[in-house]
Amino acid sequence: MPPQAHGWRRWWRGLSPARQDRFAALAPLAAVLLFMAAIVTAFWYLRAEEIEREHEALKRDVEYAQQRVRLRLLERQEQLMRIARDLSNQDLDRAEFVGRAESLISQYPELQAITWIDEKRRIRASHAAPTLGSSKLRVAGEMLASGETAGTYELARDLQQPVYAQPTAIPGGSTPLLQLHVPLNQQGKFSGVVLGEYSIDSLLRYGTPTEVLARYAVTLLDGKGQVLAGTPLGRSNPGTQLLPWSPGANEYEVPVSPVGNGLVLRAQAYRTSLGVVGNGLFWLVGALSAMTAWMLIATWRHTRRRMQAQEALVVETNFRRAMENSILTGMRALDMEGRITYVNAAFCQMTGWSAAELVGLAAPFPYWPESDYETLHAKLRDEISGKTVAGGFRIRARRKNGTLFDARLYVSPLIDAHGLQTGWMTSMTDITEPNRIREQLSASYERFTIVLESLDASVSVAPLGSQELLFANKLYRQWFGSQTVGHLQLVAQAGVVPAAGSNPVGVDDEDGLMGLPTDSLTSARTENAEIYLPGLGKWLEVRSRYLSWVDGRLAQMVIATDITLRRQAQEQAARQAERAQSVSRLITMGEMASSVAHELNQPLTAINNYCSGMVSRIQSGQITEEALLAALQKTAHQAQRAGQIIQRIRAFVKKSEPNHALADVHSIVNEAVELADIDLRRHNVRLTHYIAARLSPVMADTILIEQVLVNLMKNGAEAIQMANRPISNRSVELRVVPRHIDDRDVVEFSVQDTGKGMAPEVLEHLFEAFFSTKQEGMGMGLNLCRSIVESHHGRMRAENLYNASEVTGCRFSFWLPLAKPVDATTDSVANARTPRTIA
Repeated sequence: MPPQAHGWRRWWRGLSPARQDRFAALAPLAAVLLFMAAIVTAFWYLRAEEIEREHEALKRDVEYAQQRVRLRLLERQEQLMRIARDLSNQDLDRAEFVGRAESLISQYPELQAITWIDEKRRIRASHAAPTLGSSKLRVAGEMLASGETAGTYELARDLQQPVYAQPTAIPGGSTPLLQLHVPLNQQGKFSGVVLGEYSIDSLLRYGTPTEVLARYAVTLLDGKGQVLAGTPLGRSNPGTQLLPWSPGANEYEVPVSPVGNGLVLRAQAYRTSLGVVGNGLFWLVGALSAMTAWMLIATWRHTRRRMQAQEALVVETNFRRAMENSILTGMRALDMEGRITYVNAAFCQMTGWSAAELVGLAAPFPYWPESDYETLHAKLRDEISGKTVAGGFRIRARRKNGTLFDARLYVSPLIDAHGLQTGWMTSMTDITEPNRIREQLSASYERFTIVLESLDASVSVAPLGSQELLFANKLYRQWFGSQTVGHLQLVAQAGVVPAAGSNPVGVDDEDGLMGLPTDSLTSARTENAEIYLPGLGKWLEVRSRYLSWVDGRLAQMVIATDITLRRQAQEQAARQAERAQSVSRLITMGEMASSVAHELNQPLTAINNYCSGMVSRIQSGQITEEALLAALQKTAHQAQRAGQIIQRIRAFVKKSEPNHALADVHSIVNEAVELADIDLRRHNVRLTHYIAARLSPVMADTILIEQVLVNLMKNGAEAIQMANRPISNRSVELRVVPRHIDDRDVVEFSVQDTGKGMAPEVLEHLFEAFFSTKQEGMGMGLNLCRSIVESHHGRMRAENLYNASEVTGCRFSFWLPLAKPVDATTDSVANARTPRTIA
């Protein structure tokens, strides 16, 4: 038995019998008083808790009802804003407006009237519910009278946003209407409002949930507390209350947004509790029963509480021990002399020594490395003297097997139940792996920095909308220094994103982030651009992408590579290709020289004959003026024909700069057919062509595409000549039709001949440079044709034509993409081909 119990027993025995009897008589009374006090306190607490629960339930229901009313107002506001937007865009006339208004009013009973008022405050159109009084109707053509409605109209015009009129109750009058003014804006100018008028009573009836209306008396009040809709509960008479501290009416109110404080939703709970009087008998019987039971079970309850306390103590002890054994942090307790009094399982596992081997030991501890004795002794003295560091301190520890590991120790004092310090509690964490990772990260960062510094490209990173330069490698610093000017210059000149802070005049209302990718910025594709910097005298390939910086900011990384040598090589290759194309055209015309001479010989012979005939008849005096005029007209026609042949040949072989422009497919094909037909007639080859109607234009260099078509038709005629086909089977067909290839709309050109076709091994190398099936061919014609087509973003192919297993000819085809809409708006090229001028 504890000493306190012996003390109480001695005190009780020291009392006189009279005093013992007096205390024994007062004990039940004291117990009853304490019990009654406890009952009253419990009743008061439960009653207060019940009132609080009812108030919280009322608050939740009122806020829910307010949200329902708010959503209903916002939905009607959105519908009125749609009507206002259609009126602003002039998509609605007066009849359509009235129809839309009638549909909304018939569908939503809280809407009483919708009125269209122009910028001169004149009512353009209006529709009201049948239930609306005649005094509140608005007639089209009338002017808006001055008053509260006119004031709200002026406010909506000034703010250029929807405005609610604050309703005010009229004593003895009808319930006012809630007004919403939605401004109209045509091309940035105010053009009137759409006025929506709500019935506050219908808004309460249809906007408030039925379950809330069933449980509470719900009313809508104006800003002055006057009732606008609903029926409030009457105030209770204080004289009828049993107790002066009886709770008042349970009510709650909240303003209705977006109207604001001018419209308040209030709910009052109906009283359902019987109060104290109705429950008095219950509490009396309960109190008497509880008093009787309490005398019988008091001792048993006391014993049970003691047992429960002991069990709880055991459970708490086991819980704390399990928690300590489950964590990875080692725990060690020292007494005031520095001896180990406790270690947990994690500490033993970390060091390799068991708790029995460590508890009771003093410094030096077995897990101290011998080389660190002096340092660890000094830290232990600081620890015992209370000189602890908030962030802990780092040491080296030794395991039982002799290996070393890094650890961090945190120290805190141990305080007993009386507030006295009994020792120190130390937690130890193994930081060997974090240190290794930190060192690897540091080495990795160093290697990464070396790689970036040695790159032959400029790398810079800067946050969007800021002049700060987050990173720049060595080459960037050599070119632009350590400022963001170079980064912003690369971004602006490359045109990958509008420069930070740029805002063109007249578009102040546009989003400052326009032009950024619409998908996730850090996963957007890299943007490439080639620019020339006069200050550096270099061509740079600029690549840009977005990334999230280490601090979470959105940044832009720009990589600029010097491509000056590559651009020079490309320009030289382009010049060589241009010369090759020009030479190819000259070679083609050289091969067609005899045909051209024959073609020119016919009009020249006709001119000679006409002139000789006119001379003879003039000398003999046998020609009239009409005959002479007819002969001169025929002579002029033949001369014009010869000039057209020479002009067409000169335009074909003339060297010019590449000129990609909108070109009419019909004009290209007609010019090519006129040129090729000269040579085809010499080979007795019939040329037919078909061009689909209403073909869209293409972006092309017309001379180069004509060169491709002439070469293909000329090759077809030569293949027929080499095949010795009969006259009836000597034809070349040119077809131009629209196609849809690789999800693109294109124009396909195909040239089909009736020769012997080509062997499979020839088809494999057909478009290679210097490969030719002709004895005197250079092997550059088809290679140049393919290069020309691919430079126009098209493709060329060749295939044999079969009749069963017999080869009946060959077909060469290529396609060109149609011009995009942006090309059609930026390049003003007529459908008719631009005439060539002859110098």
